[in-house]
Amino acid sequence: MLLCDDIVVMSEKRNGPPQSLAGREGRCLVHGGAPVVMVGSDAVEVERRLRAGELSCPCGGDLGPWGHARERIVRGVAVLRPRRARCRRCLLTHVLLTVSCLSRRADAVDVIGAALRMKAAGVGHRPIARRLGRPASTVRGWLRAFSRNAEAARSIFTALLVALDPLAGPLPSHPSVFADAVEVVGGCAGAARRRLGVLGAVSPWQLASAVSSGLLLAPAMAGQMINTG
Repeated sequence: MLLCDDIVVMSEKRNGPPQSLAGREGRCLVHGGAPVVMVGSDAVEVERRLRAGELSCPCGGDLGPWGHARERIVRGVAVLRPRRARCRRCLLTHVLLTVSCLSRRADAVDVIGAALRMKAAGVGHRPIARRLGRPASTVRGWLRAFSRNAEAARSIFTALLVALDPLAGPLPSHPSVFADAVEVVGGCAGAARRRLGVLGAVSPWQLASAVSSGLLLAPAMAGQMINTG
């Protein structure tokens, strides 16, 4: 993530115009060899930029259209058929994943984030599942996955918070690392809005998806990434 005075540039060609995360394009990145590139949620604009060569591979090469991934239903978002892209330099192919989703999850990141917030407030997985209209086993899986990554998430987002607002005061402390991690995700979103303004259209959990490269609940998160550099 590149921090500028008035925008967050989530990825662009070096000679291209910057785009904010709140606009129509997200960061292009790959983590641990996984063929995933994070993009914004405006499919029409993503397609335009892809065809215009305005999206870049982590190697620095231009990305071009390369078919689609299989169609999938993401509850809380839509039926998605993610675009594939191929780098004209290194020839690797990538799946373009919108920041409203997480990798290998069937629910929108904001739905999952709502569950994490409720858990941080002391609510059990069954009441959370009833409130969100999701299977209890699904919610329990989200909570366990985030609990596993909570220490890494707290560290990563604390570093991002300091980068966004070096004068930010300490956040409220909680009895669990899980709740601390949830707190700092919200703190990062608030700091981004205060400093950059243009992030008003991006929820805290969409920001978390972008920063984590879609891996917020993935086993890879604790040992890899993160999209803050």
